[in-house]
Amino acid sequence: MGSIAERLMEELECKTVFTIPLFGGIGVSESVVVTWIIMAVLILIAFILTRNLKIKNISKRQAVAELIVTKLTGIVENMVGPKGKVFVPYLTTVLCYIGFANIIGLFGFKSPTKDLTVTVALAVMSIVLVEGAGIYFQGFKRWLHRFTEPMVIVTPINILEIFTRPLSLCMRLFGNVLGAFVIMELIKMVVPVILPSVFSLYFDLFDGLLQAYVFVFLTSLYIQEAIE
Repeated sequence: MGSIAERLMEELECKTVFTIPLFGGIGVSESVVVTWIIMAVLILIAFILTRNLKIKNISKRQAVAELIVTKLTGIVENMVGPKGKVFVPYLTTVLCYIGFANIIGLFGFKSPTKDLTVTVALAVMSIVLVEGAGIYFQGFKRWLHRFTEPMVIVTPINILEIFTRPLSLCMRLFGNVLGAFVIMELIKMVVPVILPSVFSLYFDLFDGLLQAYVFVFLTSLYIQEAIE
């Protein structure tokens, strides 16, 4: 078990790749660099698929691009509902980012979602969006009044919910990624030959995409509650 603990600490350690010589030195961590790589890949894919778009006689490339956009936005629209369509671009982007971040381990990179600060940032961004949506759609007074529903006595619990929701989103994403790593290490110890590769494909691919879906689904659910 000692070796697993050491591997776990090594996996969770977020090393500083380089330092920007500003304000006494700004350290750029490994998770930030991998995030930049994911951003570059997504931008490159978008650029390649959206060049020379046409209305008629579209190319196969454009057909693929339209299929991807339609499917992804359709998934998110079904989750957030008709009133929340304005949030679909943001939620679709988060879905793509977390999906790529969770499966990038297949290509030899450390997943940014193994860095707790990344999952915290994603969760805080989502909850700020949720509360902002509530204020925008309901008005500030109605948003404040929501904390006293269904009765005034539960106001502290409703206020506490603002902080527990991002904690739930953060720990759910981080905990699942962490749990998958621990399970994989245990499988490698028991059956070190073929079985680990099969489970690695499951945890790095299927479970990684599933966690991206769950994160966006919960954010969409909170948005629906805030704007209804």
